[in-house]
Amino acid sequence: MTADEIVAVIAARMPEADPIRVEGDDGVHFTALVVSPAFSGLRPVQRHQRVYAALEGLVGGAIHALALETLTPEEWAARTPMR
Repeated sequence: MTADEIVAVIAARMPEADPIRVEGDDGVHFTALVVSPAFSGLRPVQRHQRVYAALEGLVGGAIHALALETLTPEEWAARTPMR
């Protein structure tokens, strides 16, 4: 898998998520940032479960490892300087 393919899968199954950023250059180990209003009120493990569900079994298969950072839009805005 490529980072772009992972972004496409997440975007298709979590259309409210924005931004979605995935990095990884060996085809099996990736890091991802997913920002979604659906994460509001959820614990980190619940947020990660939502992303894993969107990837429908790819983690542990085509994706050997995925390090996730999952944020609400408010959390993302607090980290991102205004431009």
